[in-house]
Amino acid sequence: MRKEKILVVEDDAAILTGLVDLLRGEGYETAQAADGREALRLFAASRPSLVLLDIMIPEKSGYDVCREIRAKDARTPILMLTAKGQEADKVAGLELGADDYVVKPFGVAELLARVRALLRRGRRDLGAKNEAPIVFGEVSIEPRTYEGRRGKKTFTLTGLELKLLRRLIDHDGQVMERFDLLEAVWGMTYEGTTRTLDQHIARLRRKIESDPSAPRHILTVHGVGYRFRSRP
Repeated sequence: MRKEKILVVEDDAAILTGLVDLLRGEGYETAQAADGREALRLFAASRPSLVLLDIMIPEKSGYDVCREIRAKDARTPILMLTAKGQEADKVAGLELGADDYVVKPFGVAELLARVRALLRRGRRDLGAKNEAPIVFGEVSIEPRTYEGRRGKKTFTLTGLELKLLRRLIDHDGQVMERFDLLEAVWGMTYEGTTRTLDQHIARLRRKIESDPSAPRHILTVHGVGYRFRSRP
């Protein structure tokens, strides 16, 4: 079986070496880049299973790299490395299509857990080639291409956005608690705030709702979580 390859993008040589050694010790193949331009070149050349992406890198920032990858590839998971306490960095990365983030300094166990969770999600996405289109209200989505349409507007979902939407649809009309959604969609016992989930919900609403500020399909249940409603 082909080993999964992880593209590691980090300009600190010591951290880069440590991450590569760690991942190779866990059985992954790696490609590594110290700047944004090299990261995009290696992404196109090596087609990794996951990108581990630092934000503060030269040439092109992690934000630029994330944006350019997502413009061409909705599926490959992106795990961002952010500075401790920089909430704006986390939000910006998630807004651009990153799947999750790890805050520096991070523990080895936490990093590997998030890597494994995102890779499991990526493998499940590859097995969804024959899934039927998703249709509700004015929205139709083709899971095989990650492309959707709402009325005359077209959009593209990331792999994680599609999985989150599937989970909500599977529980149509039911209230889903935030941490239950995080564990079901991100594939691990999630520790920390629910900012990651809330940002992905916000991105989904901008794509599928005619008025994201007054959603008709993905409803907030304050203090609890979210409820999907297929027929508003």
